[in-house]
Amino acid sequence: MPGSLVGVVFPTPKGVMRFLRSERYSAVLLLAAAAAGLLLANTAAGPGLTALRDTYLDIPPLGIHLTVGHWVTDGLLAIFFFLAAIELRHELTRGELDSARKALVPTIAAVGGVVVPAIVFLLVVHDAELQNGWPIPTATDIAFALGVLAVVGRGLPSRIRALLLALAVIDDLIAILIIAMFFTEELLPLPLLLAVPVVLLFGWISRRTPRGSRIALLVALGVLAWYLVLQSGVHATIAGVALGLIMAPRTAAPARHAMEPWSNLIVLPVFAFVAALVALPAVSIDRLSPVFWGIVLALPLGKLVGITGAAFIATRLSRSGRRPSPLPLGDILVVASLGGIGFTVSLLMNELAFESSREVAAEGTIAVILGSLISAVVAIVLTSLRARRYRRRARVL
Repeated sequence: MPGSLVGVVFPTPKGVMRFLRSERYSAVLLLAAAAAGLLLANTAAGPGLTALRDTYLDIPPLGIHLTVGHWVTDGLLAIFFFLAAIELRHELTRGELDSARKALVPTIAAVGGVVVPAIVFLLVVHDAELQNGWPIPTATDIAFALGVLAVVGRGLPSRIRALLLALAVIDDLIAILIIAMFFTEELLPLPLLLAVPVVLLFGWISRRTPRGSRIALLVALGVLAWYLVLQSGVHATIAGVALGLIMAPRTAAPARHAMEPWSNLIVLPVFAFVAALVALPAVSIDRLSPVFWGIVLALPLGKLVGITGAAFIATRLSRSGRRPSPLPLGDILVVASLGGIGFTVSLLMNELAFESSREVAAEGTIAVILGSLISAVVAIVLTSLRARRYRRRARVL
């Protein structure tokens, strides 16, 4: 049997890890998990799975009172934010955002991609009690957006991926700030203050050569920081962000390399499955909550308009002399359409915004999935057309 065929039938550990790090396959896993959750929630197994999600797994001696669903959103998802923060730090220090000039276009584009969808949502949703869902359509899913680009973007210049990555990273930073500022109900200062020296110690130890005992200590400090942030009332994923930002680059890079496949295989699919575990509302289309329509419109339309308009303005501002714009409008449209895929972070925002109203949260979840799928379809069409144009131009040259 040829070696290549053996690698397909019996993939090596390296082959499996390469598969799990692939942007396109991680996007497929994410979508499949969400589809499975939505389908199962609307079968006979749905009530049992929902009950399991809402079952409390308390640790009374530590004062932890979390359901299975909250262990996923507050616990597992902290790993995702930890890895996102490592990538953010890399981009800010050595990547596409390491200077004010490089950061200008993606920063302005990201702000436009937050402000316009929020405005669209608020124009549709007039009920003051429901308007706290405005952050839901402001997020961009890095894994999903890059996955779509990897699948249909063959032939596109590397600058498009670089802009999308930079925009999505800044978008995540804005999302982190929104979570910290708007979804913290009862702040307990003491645990939060105690978390600060723990995070600083984590950063200091990460600057030493990684060894078995030090790795174990870093894990222990990371768990302790997560626990303290959880007890403070701030959303526990913020602990993952703080640890990822302060971790020494020489330790953070191999840590991200080692953890990324497991995040793609377990963390994100489990979260997508749990978040999508909602029964379709038994109401006619005209009786759906304004939240549903606000999200469905704001994700594909608000993101497309906001990112395109802001990036177009930013590229004009960044011109020097009579030199043409460094980013053609067609490239901007590709990035803007991909930016409308909210998914993971939008689902988290929905959970946080409507935690006390399961019915509205269910409609919000469906709206996030539908809005992200509409954005994905638009992105696939625009990206395919743009990639075909670049491939045709390359053949001519």
